[in-house]
Amino acid sequence: MIDFPPQRILVIKLSALGDFVLSIASFQAIRAHHAEASITLLTTAPYRRLARSSGCFDDIWLDERPQWWNIDRWLLMRTRLKAARFNRVYDLQRSDRSAAYFNLMGKKRPEWVGVVKGASHRYEKPRGHTLHIADRESAQLALAGIRRPPIPDLSFLTAEISRFALSKPYALLVPGGAPHRPAKRWPVEHYAKLASTLVKAGVTPVLLGSEAEAKDLARICKICPSSRNLCGDTELEDIALLARDAVVAIGNDTGPMHLIATSGAPSVALFSAESDPEKVAPRGHAVTYLHADDLADLSPERVIAATLEMMERL
Repeated sequence: MIDFPPQRILVIKLSALGDFVLSIASFQAIRAHHAEASITLLTTAPYRRLARSSGCFDDIWLDERPQWWNIDRWLLMRTRLKAARFNRVYDLQRSDRSAAYFNLMGKKRPEWVGVVKGASHRYEKPRGHTLHIADRESAQLALAGIRRPPIPDLSFLTAEISRFALSKPYALLVPGGAPHRPAKRWPVEHYAKLASTLVKAGVTPVLLGSEAEAKDLARICKICPSSRNLCGDTELEDIALLARDAVVAIGNDTGPMHLIATSGAPSVALFSAESDPEKVAPRGHAVTYLHADDLADLSPERVIAATLEMMERL
């Protein structure tokens, strides 16, 4: 066990967007606790810019995710890890891949704060309890004497959103999600009915999504022409800034909803049997979620009622 403050620290967080946003609170807590240390993040390409903007890291490494059979890549990774001479690792990914990096470091490995067997600070989830990922990270960091805030501070994100020329009040709608998990999507027709209700209430529906959702967002706009379609026009920073001024946000269980809720928009998140909101629901100052095993069974009336209640509450 190292008996002096660690000065070369590695943080591992590889994906996905929702989890990464939640972990920003952990990044900030680690940086505050190790103010003088050199901290490196091991992540993947989609999150490099967000990580750099956070100001929590002195260096950012990109994980190339080598296949198990690519021995040369694994050997290069082992050489790099050993050469860096880290004396503590915070494994926030808690996966088989990050456990493999633990094993790559050999017998003279650094202190390791994570779930892998053999870690100097090993976190073991209490049996019989359902814990949110943020609460798991809080308990994990507490083993190293670090107090994690419940919600990340995303004030470091900046963007120029005046180009959208949005009239207030507006609501953010996030009808998309991972293409390979269609069961996590509330029906497009239901979003259109929600959008029409918002328009009647004097609120402009603003549709967010990537090109993968272009047809769905266009369909909503055809049914509700007063909607603003920002499909493919927003970066993560834009979404965060838009969320700060939104009166409400409604969306599926997808990464942008985490960013929106954490940035300050009162949020209604929709969950199917594909994921457990008790474990992965967005965190923010005003968040609620609705759950149905099949999202087709989640009526527009129920979502509209939750949306209007959220707007009236604030």
